[in-house]
Amino acid sequence: MEPTDAFVGLECVDCGATVDAAASHHCPDCGGALDPSYDYDAIDLDRETLADRPFDSQWRYAELLPVARESAVTTNEGATALVDCPDLAAELGVERVLIKDEGRNPTGSVADRGASVAVSAAAQHGASDVALPSPGNGGQAVAAYAARAGLDTHAYLPSRSGFTNKAMVNVHGGDMNVVGGRYGDAVDAFVDGIAEHDDWYSLRSFETPYRHEGAKTLFYELVEQLEWTVPDVIAYPTGAGTGLVGLAKAAREFRDLGITDDLPALYAAQAAGCAPIVEAVDEDRDEHRSVDHPDTICGELEIADPAASPRVLAAIHETDGGAVATEDPDILESAARVAQAEGLELIPSAAAAASGAWELAERGVFDGSETVVIVNTGAGNKEADVLRSHLMSQGI
Repeated sequence: MEPTDAFVGLECVDCGATVDAAASHHCPDCGGALDPSYDYDAIDLDRETLADRPFDSQWRYAELLPVARESAVTTNEGATALVDCPDLAAELGVERVLIKDEGRNPTGSVADRGASVAVSAAAQHGASDVALPSPGNGGQAVAAYAARAGLDTHAYLPSRSGFTNKAMVNVHGGDMNVVGGRYGDAVDAFVDGIAEHDDWYSLRSFETPYRHEGAKTLFYELVEQLEWTVPDVIAYPTGAGTGLVGLAKAAREFRDLGITDDLPALYAAQAAGCAPIVEAVDEDRDEHRSVDHPDTICGELEIADPAASPRVLAAIHETDGGAVATEDPDILESAARVAQAEGLELIPSAAAAASGAWELAERGVFDGSETVVIVNTGAGNKEADVLRSHLMSQGI
């Protein structure tokens, strides 16, 4: 692996053991998950240095990533727009609302950030095949980046995944396995598949240490776009929690490097039909309880048993954030409202963050002075049929 200068290896999040980057996806001492570790004293990065660089992709922050930019598998993901939404700010009763529009990434979702870093690591480690379960967007993203790296992809998607995701896995040359039922069934099929193939390199969220490293870069970008001001609140649609964990790590890194001063309050937004993180926050627990019968139209959020929930909950607590769940009709209505008020197209799962922000406003969480960032994790046209069906049900 051709690492960046400051990348020193992987650290177990459970026992703190240091592990060589090429050795394993799990701690050899306790079996715990691993997290990339850096020598931050070796990182010479400040606002002026970043301001002098082209705002061209997430790899402009390579000092804080494990793989050197020259070795990255990239299609210029990141550098997405942060759009001011004054009408939404007025409706929520806050100073500013901005939407970080990740639907503008190459395959149309935030998953491209993590896929780029994780596939880069897999290629550096000599993998020939990568495999993962996914609600949809991650499978498409990994298939695209693996194709660029010359690797074979084995993606396990539930049958309810959107047509675009399933089609594009195939278009990128991936082996697309459609599993009946829900995301949990896709995970079970993936576990069986990878057990039969020793040469498959897992890119499942949090099993690979690298997907949430790509997710970090969203925070770097948005504070730079806000002229180094940390937003008061970031509302993030949360399934596995990859994005939220990445945001919290990035916020710590920029603060500790002296680039920013504060941490944003991170809010996990989920659908009421599958809200294990929200339930854990409401009950003041450090780990989730699995949802027995998940049921939501928001397929990217229908993850009933998020394995990394302790890390997600720690990110929420560390940043004095919270969690909010709203019903599917409210989520779809929020997507339509944003499209009609601001012209932005939110994937239904991402609209949970917009709907959640409205719910927080109604609860009186905001005092009126806040800058609120809503993360749109995917392009609305990936699931335009779901959004259109909602409008038709309303007689529109």
